[in-house]
Amino acid sequence: MRKAVGLGLSAAAIVATGLIPTAAWAAATSPVALGAGGPGDPDTTVTFTVTSGALAMTAPATADLGSGVPGGTISSDLGQVTVTDNRALLSAAWTATASATSFTTGAGTPNETIPASDVNYNPGTINTTGTITATGTTVTLSGTPQTVVAGTAGVGNNSASWDPGLVVSVPASVVGGVYTGTLTQSVS
Repeated sequence: MRKAVGLGLSAAAIVATGLIPTAAWAAATSPVALGAGGPGDPDTTVTFTVTSGALAMTAPATADLGSGVPGGTISSDLGQVTVTDNRALLSAAWTATASATSFTTGAGTPNETIPASDVNYNPGTINTTGTITATGTTVTLSGTPQTVVAGTAGVGNNSASWDPGLVVSVPASVVGGVYTGTLTQSVS
């Protein structure tokens, strides 16, 4: 009859005998091998939202360019115009345009009218925030919107501001008076 002989060996004794190499024992008993990332170390998936807004433009509600004589010029800065792009886009671009009505006084007869085409719009210096390349173009105004500032190569939220200069070439044939018209600026 055979008897089973029980052997009680400690981990240190097993390693010491060379039955399990020391490096193998260390790997087998490391925290990763023993269940790191398991039930005792839970992972949490974290989410959050970065909100986005709109593309908008602000400009002065009114502007007085001063005065001049028939056959002369009137020039002045309009006041600050700002494009704010809060769309938070990976690839942002926008176009700012300007157009105008004729400028009239009295009954708006031909001698009481200065056409929009007698007015130049120059964006001048453009200041930006965020990542955007803003390029200005001087235009002769008309009733059709024309690009005055183009924003390209933008990333995330950005803005651009400028104070456009307006130069009115006053026709020699117009009469004296306060001339009023509408300058429309927009961004898309």
